[in-house]
Amino acid sequence: MTKPRYDKQEFDLEVYDVVGQIPPGKVLSYGRIAHLIGMPGHARRVGRAMASAPHERNLPCHRVVRSDGGLVPCWPAQRTLLEKEGVAFRRSGRVDLERCGWEIPAEA
Repeated sequence: MTKPRYDKQEFDLEVYDVVGQIPPGKVLSYGRIAHLIGMPGHARRVGRAMASAPHERNLPCHRVVRSDGGLVPCWPAQRTLLEKEGVAFRRSGRVDLERCGWEIPAEA
């Protein structure tokens, strides 16, 4: 039996590191975060990490959206927080990822 590349704590910490870098007015998708930490295909695992993120880390969790720009269900404050930062939305109610999607700098 092979050991997973990351244990839960290590995975979660890498997710939190990326999320903590998302600047105001920009967003990343769960899948993009998984890709950035070298775990493509683990978007749901990123979602679980975000759901259990410690409040004391003060992460900008509202800047993480679905791959189609959709928001977290049952969290109406997410849109308000994003709008306050100038995030653009499409008529569909989804974030305009072309304008507001963030690419993490290569040196990070």
